[in-house]
This record gives sequence, structure tokens and C-alpha cells, in this order.
Amino acid sequence: MQYSLYKNRVLCGTEPLPGEPLAELPDADEMLYLFRRPPLTGRETFAVSDLDLLTAQEGPETLCSGGEAGAVPPELAWAISTGQVRAVNAAHPRWEELLELTPGKGKLRVHLLALGDVGSTLAMGLKLLGGDVISTLGICDMRENVPERWEFELNQIAVPFPRVKVVGMDELFCCDVFLFCASRFVPDTAVKDGDVRMAQYELNRELAASYARMARERRFGGLFCVVSDPVDPLCRTVLLESNKNEAGELDYQGLFPHQVRGFGLGVMNARATYYAQRDPRFVDFLIDGRTFGPHGEGLVVANSISRYDDAVSRELTEKTKRANLEMRALGYKPYAAPALSSGALSLLACLRGDWHCSSVYLDGVFMGVRNRVAPNGIEVERLPLPEALLTRIRETMEQLRAIP
Repeated sequence: MQYSLYKNRVLCGTEPLPGEPLAELPDADEMLYLFRRPPLTGRETFAVSDLDLLTAQEGPETLCSGGEAGAVPPELAWAISTGQVRAVNAAHPRWEELLELTPGKGKLRVHLLALGDVGSTLAMGLKLLGGDVISTLGICDMRENVPERWEFELNQIAVPFPRVKVVGMDELFCCDVFLFCASRFVPDTAVKDGDVRMAQYELNRELAASYARMARERRFGGLFCVVSDPVDPLCRTVLLESNKNEAGELDYQGLFPHQVRGFGLGVMNARATYYAQRDPRFVDFLIDGRTFGPHGEGLVVANSISRYDDAVSRELTEKTKRANLEMRALGYKPYAAPALSSGALSLLACLRGDWHCSSVYLDGVFMGVRNRVAPNGIEVERLPLPEALLTRIRETMEQLRAIP
């Protein structure tokens, strides 16, 4: 292992490093581990929470604890155990920008685009619950008087923060967190079968791409959060389109993977909990059950990590996936629980640095997992996953990768 001091940052790695070589390590709040792989094929920076993350190839196994670690010097092992190490991809053309990555301090400015059923319910949740982390909530909608209506309503809810204001298109990315809730197509209640979320993909993909290009033009440095369906494929669209030049070629001048986040898994976790509370066959989920993958087809529900039962888990997965169709069968659109469980509650947990369910970039796809924003970067939960469960996660990641 080599160490150096570069632009007042302590670097480490197994290959030659820029900067001044260090004979011994100085006291530092953060140590940056440099690695190399082609840009956008995986995470560009992340929290190193375990020794084997320095050597293991990124993929489904990243979610599995207990991997074999190579020989690591004791001083680096200690730094990892105390949460001081962050990995950075030195092969990214803008890798030096990642050296300066620091957690935000104070309350954040959040801007929300589109105040339909989901967006307006999400705004209510943020107004009621987000006063500790949100300073202002900017709202934008292309329909006449819609944002004015919600500014009027929300600011009459008797909590002082966050203050709600109407923002125009030119201000949309003057914020710390951008919430994409826009949609060109939402199936009505007559649609009662099939993967309703993927039916929205073609029309919503170009809409998401247009705002990704806008984020690129504005050199947006905050979080681009996707709430619209299908969440995970749209996240990938946002990341890739923001990194393309006018000729449609990747130039890596757009958003970094850690800036794009999908909020769809939270409600699936809540729906699995709903069924587990009503059926004793699924009760183990309430103790150590987990959900992985997309908000829709490909979802993986594990009835339990310590007592995993594949048949029971698959049954609970199907119930959870079809919960939205049960609501449609009643004649209503299922939007309240997604807006609050996936949207408001999960987003606020993310901003607070708490463990929550959301989609993060992993091995070239956006994958819903339990994660948190730690002081040294995004940390995904790593558990001793049974092989049968890991196989299901592998299949889901390949399905996500196959979506154009």
C-alpha cells in the first residue's frame, strides 16, 4: 500500500499516486483510496465500510458481507473500521472533483417538479415532516395556477419550516435536492393488470432525459432524485443522458452516479410489512426481512436473512408486487403510500443520514437497497446473504441491465 499527500488530501492505493509520498500517515479526518475502472461502469466514489471492498469486484456480491480481504496494513484497517476511508475512481476524467466531496451542513433547499397526485402528496409530507433538514421547498408545475394553489395551501399548514415557494424553470436547479415527479403518462384505474410502471417508461424516459440535460447545462451539484415511474430505469437514463455531449457521445461531464437517487423501494418495503403484519407465515419479515431491486417487476423480497425461505419469500414478493393492482381493482390510483413511504419518509431519512430504502448505482445499474449517506460517502447495507437470495438479486440486476 502506498500513501501520499495531494492538495491537502491523504491518498492511498496500490498503484503510483499523485502528490508527495508519505513515509508515515498524518492525522486526517478522511483517507481517500484510489482505484481505477472505466467511468460509469460502477460507483465513482463510496464509503469503504469493510476491508474486502478494497479488493472485491463490484456487483451483487457487494451487498454480501463476509468476503475475503487481501492483506491490508493495520493503519488502513483501523481507518476503515472508524469510517474514515472513501474510495474514488481515479480513472474518471473529473476524479479530482471527487476529492473535494464533503457532506452538506445545515438545512437544504429542495425543489420539486410536478404537483400531480404523487408530487402534491409528497410536498405535504415534506412540509409536515421536513422542517429539521429542509429550509425551503420550491415547487414547480407547468399547469396554470397549480403551483400557486399549493403554495397557498401548504404555507397555511401551521408548521414554520420548510417555507414553500413557487419556482420557475430558470430556478429549478438552484437547489441542493431536485425531485423529479413529472410524468407524461399515468395509467388510469381501468388498467388492472400487467406491469403498470413499465408501461410509462417510453414516454417518461425522454421527459427525464430533458431534465438531465438541463442539470448538465446548469452544472448541477446536488441530488437528482427520481420519484416518477419506472424509477430505476429512469435513474439510469438521467445519469447517462447528463453525461452525453450534443453529438450523443459520453464525455463524463454530467452528473456523478452518487448524485442520482431513485425513490421507489420504500413503499415496497412498507407493503411487505403490511402483509407480514396480517399473515403469520410472513412474520419473520418484521424481524430481519429485506427488500431489494426495483419498484416493480424484478423486486426481491426476502422473508428473513437469518431464516431465509425461498418459497415463502417468493410468495411475499408476488403479494408486494401486486399491491398496486389490488388498489386499482378498488377503482383508485395507488399514489398516497408511494408518495409518503418511497417519497417523503425515505428522502428525509436519506437527507438525515439514516438507513433507508432507495436505489443507488451499483455495477452499471440502479439497484434498490438499504443504504445511508455516511460522512465518508454512500454506504450500502452488507449482510450474510443466503446463496438462493443472492441468486435472485443477480437475476434482478441482469434484468435491469437489459432495459435499453
